[in-house]
Amino acid sequence: MRTITFFFFSLFIIVHFPMFCPLCQSVNASSHYHSDKKRDYLQCNHCKLVYISPEFLPSKEVEKQEYDLHENSFEDKGYRKFLRKVLTPLTPFIESAKDSELAGLDFGCGPAPVLASMLEEEGVRMNIYDPFYANNLSVLEQTYDVVTCTEAIEHFHVPHEEWALFNKLVVSGGVLAIMTKRVLDKARFANWHYKNDITHVSFFSEATFHYLAQRDGYEVSFPANDVVLMKKR
Repeated sequence: MRTITFFFFSLFIIVHFPMFCPLCQSVNASSHYHSDKKRDYLQCNHCKLVYISPEFLPSKEVEKQEYDLHENSFEDKGYRKFLRKVLTPLTPFIESAKDSELAGLDFGCGPAPVLASMLEEEGVRMNIYDPFYANNLSVLEQTYDVVTCTEAIEHFHVPHEEWALFNKLVVSGGVLAIMTKRVLDKARFANWHYKNDITHVSFFSEATFHYLAQRDGYEVSFPANDVVLMKKR
């Protein structure tokens, strides 16, 4: 019954209002992907992004309440080990530029910018940005050799805006390093704990990252099941 109701609601929306993919902005190119007790999910047929139906997007107040519950800290060895998954594949790029100082930005750093600190230990001059905890817009007016976005991209309500910003922030030859768990298929999505966080609203797959890489001029690699490196040509 939920799927039938959603189908007719979607049909009404498409007839009366054009529906845009929040990532690639394709018009009326999305279809029903999954429904659970809390939300409905769509998938864009072009970029393959899976995203929640717009009426289920959480408010900024709800988001902030959830983020304040996170207890990541500089002293947390487990968290530092977790971040090593994105730092380790970045090491060859950092080492190849030892003769010049690299500039980096940790985008969506949260209340404790641990990854930025770890990159500074590797010799990268870091800035940080987070819309809730480090909302310094001036750092977004610069360009960077390394931009990291760890466990943040799945929170983007309109990811085409952040992605356009990433394209401006990363210099030619620079690297965008993203950590987010990836969609595999419908069957596994149905029982996927990652989708149950109410602040997780955009879900990427390898196909999505390949689409973005081809469209925007990146070389893409997947060094771990939740890490993607995008090197700008």
